[in-house]
Amino acid sequence: MQVLTKRYPKNCLLTVMDRYSAVVRNMEQVVMIPSLLRDVQLSEHRGPAEPGTPDLYTYFTMLKTIRVDVDHGLLPREEWQAKVAGEADESENEAAEIEEAEDERASEELDLEAQFHLHFSSLHHILTHLTMKAQEVTRKYQEMTGQGL
Repeated sequence: MQVLTKRYPKNCLLTVMDRYSAVVRNMEQVVMIPSLLRDVQLSEHRGPAEPGTPDLYTYFTMLKTIRVDVDHGLLPREEWQAKVAGEADESENEAAEIEEAEDERASEELDLEAQFHLHFSSLHHILTHLTMKAQEVTRKYQEMTGQGL
């Protein structure tokens, strides 16, 4: 497992981000055959997966994708919109731009400090939760392949 090289306070967002990246990198190193994770549930329930419930492979790919964003930052806004929109119609893009402009005006009226604390605490919570999911995927894979911890 990778060791954190930077030292920040325990609950610092940078610590949580570094921990997440390290745990996901470890997961990537341990999981040598990701296809083994298909149709395996993260929970302790055995048996077939319920429709719509993500399997370990879905978690594995999601966690890797998020790690890239955490490590390298967000895409420039135009690239992100193009990625999300895909091949959307122009009318959909115009409607989205109008809605986004309205959202921006509304958010400017809100207290920025309150918004910051809301998003900061949410991000902290989400990254902590995703770190635990990455550890669970790694543990499950090791159980499936008979690797010792």
